[in-house]
Amino acid sequence: MPNSPSSGSCTTYTVKSGDTCYAISQANGISLSNFQSWNSGINCNNLQIGQKVCISQPSGSSSSSNYNGKIFREYIGALYNIVNFNDVPINTGVSFHFILSAVIDYTSSASPTNGLFNIYWQNSMLNRAAVQAIISQYSNVRVIGTLGGDTISGQPVHFRATSVNSWVSNAVFSVTSLISQYHLDGIDIEYEHFDSVSTDTFVSCIAQLIQQLKSSGVIPVASIAPFDEVQTHYKALWDQYNNVIDLVNFQLYSYRSSTSASEFVSYYNTAAATYGGGARYLRASALEM
Repeated sequence: MPNSPSSGSCTTYTVKSGDTCYAISQANGISLSNFQSWNSGINCNNLQIGQKVCISQPSGSSSSSNYNGKIFREYIGALYNIVNFNDVPINTGVSFHFILSAVIDYTSSASPTNGLFNIYWQNSMLNRAAVQAIISQYSNVRVIGTLGGDTISGQPVHFRATSVNSWVSNAVFSVTSLISQYHLDGIDIEYEHFDSVSTDTFVSCIAQLIQQLKSSGVIPVASIAPFDEVQTHYKALWDQYNNVIDLVNFQLYSYRSSTSASEFVSYYNTAAATYGGGARYLRASALEM
């Protein structure tokens, strides 16, 4: 028998033919991450007709899994400085997200691969065993993979897509494989260079990737990481698809080192206002190691 919530512990929905976790969450105005945290015993890849699932938070459950507004996110692995997960102090009172940086659809010689992603974080340190160990040690820790980034082999990483359909097909296949291998909890979109690719192409590719990964239950969390120079692309993505974007990172490291505390607050407030619409809002600060 499939796992179902206890009677009376939450508002329930009965699974029908063709239902997916993503479709149920969207139809009931809740995020996929909340839906999956309220139904931790179900398999989104094998929903059963007649199975009952929670569409509200179960009574007595902790809200910590739903972020409760306290999140710290740390990009890790990009600088190849021998930093491991356990080198970072972890506050158990917040949702703590390590963001592995980065997964890039490029070859090591800086040639684009049209959505076929490869690992470029310091995998010798931050390997599958290390990921499993840190999430087993801390119940509040999640590990995310960031897509894109700044450079590879000293060359800028440009978002490149031969076509929307081919890029999305390749990306869904390769990202799903990486997430399965490393038991990642989500993806972060951090492309910083766009060359001649149109805003519409970027928006279509990223939106379809997130939608397909969520609808198949591969990820519960998706975030974006905009900053001043790339607002055009990310604001268009947010305006059209903020219903599938759970978090927006405020990248502290993208500002000059001489930035004062008051300036950071001002930049943050501006970003929060820019991405504050709908049911999602900017609530994550990000550092890089």
